[in-house]
Amino acid sequence: MDSPATSTTAPKPLAGRVAVVTGSTSGIGLGIAHALAEAGADLVINGLGDPAAIEATCAALAMHGGRVAYDGANLLDAAGAAGLIESSIAQLGHVDILVNNAGIQHVSPIEDFPVDKWNAIIALNLSAAFHTIRTAFAPMKASGYGRIINVASAHALVASPFKGAYVAAKHGVLGLTKTVALEGAQFGVTCNAICPGYVWTPLVENQIADTARARGIDREAVIRDVLLAAQPTKRFATVEELGALAVFLCGPGAASITGAALPVDGGWTAQ
Repeated sequence: MDSPATSTTAPKPLAGRVAVVTGSTSGIGLGIAHALAEAGADLVINGLGDPAAIEATCAALAMHGGRVAYDGANLLDAAGAAGLIESSIAQLGHVDILVNNAGIQHVSPIEDFPVDKWNAIIALNLSAAFHTIRTAFAPMKASGYGRIINVASAHALVASPFKGAYVAAKHGVLGLTKTVALEGAQFGVTCNAICPGYVWTPLVENQIADTARARGIDREAVIRDVLLAAQPTKRFATVEELGALAVFLCGPGAASITGAALPVDGGWTAQ
Protein backbone atom coordinates (compact mmCIF):
# COMPACT_ATOMS: atom_id res chain seq x y z
CA MET A 1 0.00 0.00 0.00
CA ASP A 2 1.26 3.46 -0.84
CA SER A 3 2.54 5.48 2.09
CA PRO A 4 0.71 8.72 2.97
CA ALA A 5 1.76 11.74 0.96
CA THR A 6 4.16 14.06 2.71
CA SER A 7 4.75 17.71 2.00
CA THR A 8 7.93 18.54 0.13
CA THR A 9 7.34 22.26 0.09
CA ALA A 10 10.59 23.97 1.07
CA PRO A 11 10.39 26.87 3.52
CA LYS A 12 10.70 30.29 1.94
CA PRO A 13 13.66 32.14 3.45
CA LEU A 14 12.16 35.61 3.07
CA ALA A 15 8.62 34.82 4.22
CA GLY A 16 7.20 37.71 6.22
CA ARG A 17 9.69 40.22 4.82
CA VAL A 18 8.61 43.24 2.79
CA ALA A 19 10.82 44.33 -0.11
CA VAL A 20 10.79 47.56 -2.10
CA VAL A 21 12.50 47.33 -5.50
CA THR A 22 12.89 50.49 -7.56
CA GLY A 23 12.95 50.37 -11.34
CA SER A 24 11.29 46.97 -11.18
CA THR A 25 8.72 47.00 -13.96
CA SER A 26 11.27 45.51 -16.38
CA GLY A 27 14.83 44.29 -16.77
CA ILE A 28 17.16 43.73 -13.83
CA GLY A 29 14.73 45.15 -11.28
CA LEU A 30 11.93 42.86 -12.39
CA GLY A 31 14.26 39.86 -12.29
CA ILE A 32 15.25 40.69 -8.71
CA ALA A 33 11.60 41.25 -7.77
CA HIS A 34 10.66 37.79 -9.07
CA ALA A 35 13.52 36.19 -7.12
CA LEU A 36 12.55 37.94 -3.88
CA ALA A 37 8.88 37.04 -4.36
CA GLU A 38 9.76 33.41 -5.04
CA ALA A 39 11.77 33.44 -1.79
CA GLY A 40 8.61 34.53 0.05
CA ALA A 41 8.89 38.30 0.29
CA ASP A 42 5.97 40.67 -0.11
CA LEU A 43 6.74 43.32 -2.71
CA VAL A 44 6.34 46.94 -3.64
CA ILE A 45 7.47 47.50 -7.21
CA ASN A 46 8.12 50.86 -8.80
CA GLY A 47 8.88 52.07 -12.30
CA LEU A 48 7.55 53.20 -15.63
CA GLY A 49 5.31 51.32 -18.01
CA ASP A 50 1.90 50.88 -19.54
CA PRO A 51 -0.71 50.53 -16.77
CA ALA A 52 -2.06 47.29 -18.21
CA ALA A 53 1.44 45.84 -18.44
CA ILE A 54 2.18 46.86 -14.86
CA GLU A 55 -1.04 45.24 -13.70
CA ALA A 56 -0.04 42.04 -15.47
CA THR A 57 3.41 42.21 -13.89
CA CYS A 58 1.89 42.55 -10.41
CA ALA A 59 -0.37 39.57 -11.09
CA ALA A 60 2.61 37.47 -12.22
CA LEU A 61 4.58 38.40 -9.10
CA ALA A 62 1.61 37.62 -6.87
CA MET A 63 1.57 34.07 -8.24
CA HIS A 64 4.56 33.39 -5.97
CA GLY A 65 2.09 33.72 -3.08
CA GLY A 66 2.91 37.04 -1.48
CA ARG A 67 1.36 40.49 -1.42
CA VAL A 68 2.32 42.78 -4.31
CA ALA A 69 1.74 46.51 -4.62
CA TYR A 70 2.76 49.06 -7.24
CA ASP A 71 3.86 52.60 -6.46
CA GLY A 72 4.52 54.98 -9.34
CA ALA A 73 6.55 57.46 -7.28
CA ASN A 74 8.77 59.80 -9.29
CA LEU A 75 12.25 59.09 -7.96
CA LEU A 76 13.74 62.11 -9.70
CA ASP A 77 12.06 64.07 -6.92
CA ALA A 78 13.40 63.84 -3.35
CA ALA A 79 9.93 63.86 -1.85
CA GLY A 80 8.82 61.17 -4.28
CA ALA A 81 11.70 58.87 -3.35
CA ALA A 82 11.09 59.31 0.38
CA GLY A 83 7.35 58.97 -0.16
CA LEU A 84 7.85 55.57 -1.81
CA ILE A 85 9.21 54.21 1.46
CA GLU A 86 6.65 56.01 3.60
CA SER A 87 3.72 54.72 1.54
CA SER A 88 5.17 51.19 1.48
CA ILE A 89 5.36 51.15 5.28
CA ALA A 90 1.83 52.54 5.52
CA GLN A 91 0.47 49.94 3.10
CA LEU A 92 2.39 46.79 4.06
CA GLY A 93 3.42 47.58 7.64
CA HIS A 94 7.20 47.72 7.33
CA VAL A 95 10.09 47.65 4.87
CA ASP A 96 12.78 45.06 5.53
CA ILE A 97 14.51 44.94 2.15
CA LEU A 98 15.31 47.88 -0.11
CA VAL A 99 16.75 47.37 -3.58
CA ASN A 100 17.79 50.59 -5.29
CA ASN A 101 17.87 49.64 -8.95
CA ALA A 102 16.30 52.53 -10.89
CA GLY A 103 18.66 54.28 -13.27
CA ILE A 104 19.13 56.02 -16.59
CA GLN A 105 22.07 56.51 -18.93
CA HIS A 106 23.33 59.06 -21.45
CA VAL A 107 26.49 58.85 -23.52
CA SER A 108 28.28 62.03 -24.61
CA PRO A 109 31.75 63.62 -24.60
CA ILE A 110 32.20 65.64 -21.42
CA GLU A 111 32.47 68.98 -23.24
CA ASP A 112 29.10 68.37 -24.88
CA PHE A 113 27.39 66.59 -22.01
CA PRO A 114 23.94 68.18 -21.55
CA VAL A 115 23.56 69.68 -18.10
CA ASP A 116 19.97 68.47 -17.84
CA LYS A 117 21.10 64.90 -18.54
CA TRP A 118 23.81 65.18 -15.87
CA ASN A 119 21.30 66.44 -13.32
CA ALA A 120 18.76 63.71 -14.13
CA ILE A 121 21.31 60.88 -13.99
CA ILE A 122 22.71 62.05 -10.65
CA ALA A 123 19.17 62.52 -9.30
CA LEU A 124 17.89 59.05 -10.26
CA ASN A 125 21.04 56.91 -10.06
CA LEU A 126 22.49 58.40 -6.86
CA SER A 127 20.28 60.87 -5.01
CA ALA A 128 17.17 58.66 -5.16
CA ALA A 129 19.12 55.91 -3.39
CA PHE A 130 20.09 58.37 -0.67
CA HIS A 131 16.49 59.47 -0.15
CA THR A 132 15.07 55.94 -0.01
CA ILE A 133 17.80 54.73 2.34
CA ARG A 134 17.50 57.80 4.55
CA THR A 135 13.78 57.14 4.98
CA ALA A 136 14.02 53.37 5.49
CA PHE A 137 17.08 53.32 7.74
CA ALA A 138 15.66 54.29 11.14
CA PRO A 139 12.79 51.76 11.00
CA MET A 140 15.24 49.04 9.93
CA LYS A 141 17.55 49.86 12.84
CA ALA A 142 14.62 49.83 15.25
CA SER A 143 13.53 46.38 14.05
CA GLY A 144 17.05 44.94 14.18
CA TYR A 145 16.92 43.77 10.58
CA GLY A 146 17.49 45.45 7.24
CA ARG A 147 18.91 44.48 3.89
CA ILE A 148 19.82 47.29 1.51
CA ILE A 149 21.07 46.37 -1.94
CA ASN A 150 22.21 49.06 -4.35
CA VAL A 151 22.41 47.90 -7.94
CA ALA A 152 25.51 49.78 -9.00
CA SER A 153 27.50 48.68 -12.06
CA ALA A 154 30.93 47.61 -13.17
CA HIS A 155 31.15 51.37 -13.69
CA ALA A 156 31.16 51.78 -9.91
CA LEU A 157 34.63 50.21 -10.09
CA VAL A 158 36.03 51.25 -13.47
CA ALA A 159 35.31 54.01 -15.96
CA SER A 160 34.47 54.15 -19.64
CA PRO A 161 34.72 57.21 -21.88
CA PHE A 162 31.67 59.36 -22.62
CA LYS A 163 29.73 58.14 -19.56
CA GLY A 164 30.75 60.88 -17.13
CA ALA A 165 27.47 61.25 -15.25
CA TYR A 166 26.75 57.52 -15.05
CA VAL A 167 30.26 56.63 -13.86
CA ALA A 168 30.24 59.47 -11.33
CA ALA A 169 26.83 58.41 -10.00
CA LYS A 170 27.76 54.74 -9.73
CA HIS A 171 31.04 55.53 -7.96
CA GLY A 172 28.93 57.65 -5.61
CA VAL A 173 26.53 54.76 -5.03
CA LEU A 174 29.44 52.58 -3.94
CA GLY A 175 30.65 55.25 -1.51
CA LEU A 176 27.13 55.59 -0.12
CA THR A 177 26.94 51.79 0.22
CA LYS A 178 30.10 51.64 2.33
CA THR A 179 29.00 54.50 4.58
CA VAL A 180 25.55 53.04 5.21
CA ALA A 181 27.12 49.64 5.90
CA LEU A 182 29.25 51.13 8.67
CA GLU A 183 26.30 52.98 10.18
CA GLY A 184 24.12 49.86 10.17
CA ALA A 185 26.74 47.35 11.25
CA GLN A 186 25.70 47.12 14.91
CA PHE A 187 21.96 47.18 14.20
CA GLY A 188 21.46 44.14 11.97
CA VAL A 189 21.30 46.29 8.83
CA THR A 190 23.56 45.39 5.93
CA CYS A 191 24.19 47.39 2.77
CA ASN A 192 25.88 46.00 -0.31
CA ALA A 193 26.32 46.92 -3.94
CA ILE A 194 25.81 44.50 -6.81
CA CYS A 195 27.97 45.59 -9.73
CA PRO A 196 26.75 44.03 -12.99
CA GLY A 197 28.53 44.17 -16.29
CA TYR A 198 26.40 43.65 -19.37
CA VAL A 199 23.18 41.83 -18.47
CA TRP A 200 20.79 40.26 -20.96
CA THR A 201 17.66 42.42 -20.85
CA PRO A 202 15.16 43.68 -23.44
CA LEU A 203 17.01 47.03 -23.37
CA VAL A 204 20.25 45.36 -24.47
CA GLU A 205 18.44 43.28 -27.07
CA ASN A 206 16.99 46.43 -28.57
CA GLN A 207 20.45 48.01 -28.81
CA ILE A 208 21.95 45.19 -30.86
CA ALA A 209 20.13 45.82 -34.14
CA ASP A 210 20.75 49.57 -33.94
CA THR A 211 24.45 49.06 -33.22
CA ALA A 212 24.77 46.54 -36.05
CA ARG A 213 23.29 49.00 -38.53
CA ALA A 214 25.37 51.90 -37.25
CA ARG A 215 28.66 49.95 -37.44
CA GLY A 216 27.87 47.88 -40.52
CA ILE A 217 28.49 44.57 -38.76
CA ASP A 218 26.34 41.55 -37.96
CA ARG A 219 24.57 40.67 -34.73
CA GLU A 220 27.22 38.22 -33.53
CA ALA A 221 29.98 40.78 -34.07
CA VAL A 222 28.07 43.38 -32.04
CA ILE A 223 27.71 40.95 -29.15
CA ARG A 224 31.32 39.67 -29.30
CA ASP A 225 33.29 42.77 -30.27
CA VAL A 226 31.22 45.63 -28.86
CA LEU A 227 28.99 44.66 -25.97
CA LEU A 228 31.06 41.83 -24.51
CA ALA A 229 34.50 43.07 -25.50
CA ALA A 230 35.37 43.78 -21.85
CA GLN A 231 33.82 40.61 -20.37
CA PRO A 232 36.26 37.67 -20.49
CA THR A 233 33.46 35.10 -20.28
CA LYS A 234 32.01 36.48 -23.54
CA ARG A 235 28.51 35.92 -22.21
CA PHE A 236 25.89 38.16 -20.69
CA ALA A 237 25.01 37.89 -17.05
CA THR A 238 21.32 37.08 -16.54
CA VAL A 239 18.66 38.69 -14.40
CA GLU A 240 18.20 35.30 -12.74
CA GLU A 241 21.82 35.35 -11.57
CA LEU A 242 21.36 38.82 -10.11
CA GLY A 243 18.11 37.75 -8.46
CA ALA A 244 19.78 34.74 -6.85
CA LEU A 245 22.54 36.96 -5.47
CA ALA A 246 20.01 39.42 -4.09
CA VAL A 247 18.13 36.63 -2.30
CA PHE A 248 21.38 35.35 -0.78
CA LEU A 249 22.33 38.84 0.43
CA CYS A 250 18.95 39.10 2.17
CA GLY A 251 19.28 35.76 3.93
CA PRO A 252 21.03 34.60 7.10
CA GLY A 253 24.10 33.34 5.24
CA ALA A 254 25.03 36.90 4.30
CA ALA A 255 24.69 38.47 7.75
CA SER A 256 28.41 39.34 7.82
CA ILE A 257 28.57 40.60 4.24
CA THR A 258 28.20 44.37 4.31
CA GLY A 259 29.86 47.28 2.57
CA ALA A 260 30.85 44.99 -0.29
CA ALA A 261 30.98 45.66 -4.01
CA LEU A 262 30.04 42.37 -5.66
CA PRO A 263 30.89 42.25 -9.38
CA VAL A 264 28.70 40.15 -11.64
CA ASP A 265 30.62 41.08 -14.77
CA GLY A 266 32.21 37.96 -16.24
CA GLY A 267 35.64 39.08 -15.09
CA TRP A 268 35.50 42.60 -16.55
CA THR A 269 36.85 44.34 -13.44
CA ALA A 270 39.42 41.60 -12.76
CA GLN A 271 41.51 42.91 -15.68
